[in-house]
Amino acid sequence: MRAKITYLVTAAVLVFYFVLVGSRGVMLIQTGTVLTATFGVAVLILPVIGLWFLWKNTQFVRRANALAAELDAEGGLPVDELKRLPSGRIDRDSADEVFAKRKAETEASPDDWRCWFRLAVAYHDARDTPRARKAMQRAIALHDGKPVRD
Repeated sequence: MRAKITYLVTAAVLVFYFVLVGSRGVMLIQTGTVLTATFGVAVLILPVIGLWFLWKNTQFVRRANALAAELDAEGGLPVDELKRLPSGRIDRDSADEVFAKRKAETEASPDDWRCWFRLAVAYHDARDTPRARKAMQRAIALHDGKPVRD
C-alpha cells in the first residue's frame, strides 16, 4: 500500500510539473515572435514526453499487478525463501540461489507467463531492475497472447 501511495504522489507531482511547464510553453508561443514560439514548442515537447512515459509506466504497473493478483488467486506467487541480513536487506547469495532456481524453471517452460513472472521477481530481488522489467514485460506479453520479441 505504501508503494501505491508513493507512486500516486509522485505521479501527481509530475502531472503538476507538466502542467506548469506546458503553460509556460503556451505563454512563450503566445508572445508572438518566431524565436519565443519556437522555444515554446520545444518546451511543450518535454511535458508530452513526460506524460507518455508516465502513462506507459502506469500501464506496466497495472498489468504487472493484475498478473500478481491472478497468480496469487492460483496460489502460484513465489514464496519468500530469501535469507536476510540483520539490517533486513536480502542476502546476495540467497538471492542468487533463488534466481538460479527461477531461471531453470523458466528455461524448462519458456512459454509460461507464470515462470517469467517469478523470474522477474527473482531479478528484482537480485537488484537487477532492467532485467526484472524485461522479464515482467515478457510475462505480460505471454499472458496477453502477444508475440514475444527476443
